Amino acid sequence: MLFLAVPNTDPTVDLGANGVLGLPLLDSTRQMKEFPLFASAHPASAPSASASANASAMAGAPAPPESATKAEAFASLSILLQIAMLMVAFVVGHILRRRKVYYIHEGSAALLIGLFVGSVGNWRGTQESFREWLGFKEEIFLLFLLPPIIFESGFSLQVKPFFNNFGAIVTFACLGTFLSAIVTGVLVYVGGFLFLMYKLSFLEALIFGALISSTDPVAILAIFQDVGADTNLYALVFGESVLNDAVAITMFRTVMTIIRNPAADPSISAAFQYAVITFAGSTSIGVGVSLFSALLFKYAGLSVKNLHNLECCLIVLFPYISYLVAEGLALSGIVAILFCGILMKRYTFPNLSEMAQVLSAGFFQLIASIAETFTFIYMGTEIALGEHQRWGHISFILFSIVSPP
Repeated sequence: MLFLAVPNTDPTVDLGANGVLGLPLLDSTRQMKEFPLFASAHPASAPSASASANASAMAGAPAPPESATKAEAFASLSILLQIAMLMVAFVVGHILRRRKVYYIHEGSAALLIGLFVGSVGNWRGTQESFREWLGFKEEIFLLFLLPPIIFESGFSLQVKPFFNNFGAIVTFACLGTFLSAIVTGVLVYVGGFLFLMYKLSFLEALIFGALISSTDPVAILAIFQDVGADTNLYALVFGESVLNDAVAITMFRTVMTIIRNPAADPSISAAFQYAVITFAGSTSIGVGVSLFSALLFKYAGLSVKNLHNLECCLIVLFPYISYLVAEGLALSGIVAILFCGILMKRYTFPNLSEMAQVLSAGFFQLIASIAETFTFIYMGTEIALGEHQRWGHISFILFSIVSPP
């Protein structure tokens, strides 16, 4: 209430307790317009808008977003820790190669480093955001880690020994991987049926067999290089290890399609047809992208204009295009980028300038080495930090180790 002291000339008007006439308080804008004298004479009675805003801000303003700040801090610490693990893994790998330690490979050392760091973090009870950054994410692996590894394996492939032994390589990679997956799946299914291990359905056992039959003999290949093994033997082992990834993943996706779509034809002929279509389509995409890149670098004239930076940018992006196109068409990006790497080394690489050849080859080796080492670290941290491991199935682990033929 705003009280104005005025004389009482009307006896019918009731005065207040203090003998003054009470008038209702008007808003500040109306006071300034209708009663400028009293509004200016009593500034305290009309609080300013800024004062009201400050008072309300002090009373009910939300606190600073501390959760967002903590999340950013944990993200920075997680990335820093991952970089530190990469550096330690590279140093340890160099020491192992220099000391000629063959019983443990640098990939195994990287996995142990990730396992140790993840175990320490799990034992100390890390924050959830910290665990999320260190945990395994399928999208990161499939889109950023796997493509450079597969492409570099095809790009650095020795073409002549590979194609001289192509028949034997395809036999081992396709027929051998298929038989290994079938035998492993059947043994795992029988072991579960006899209650010797965790029981899986037959299709689930085949999925496990397809995944476990894909081998990566990096330690054996490193030993072959050190001891100077026969070129044909190296080509057989390396070529089979490159192609069996594509075969295993094709089998995995074939069985997964049958599981997810029960109405689909589950016959062996339908599965074989799907595998052939996937393999042929993916190969066609890889071959098409590589030949297009070869024609572009041959007729664009980039090598004679000192544009090696542009050449490197383009040759790095072409393999990724083949991978994403194949994945977008529900085919195998691994097969596409593998054959893209083989043919780009044969037809595209000679059309680059000398400087672009040196830079691109070094970049492919660099990014593949980082991706492969980080994948092993990723696996180690996920083993330790994963929340859904069931360590009680030790028999399943032991049975699956001895089951592959």
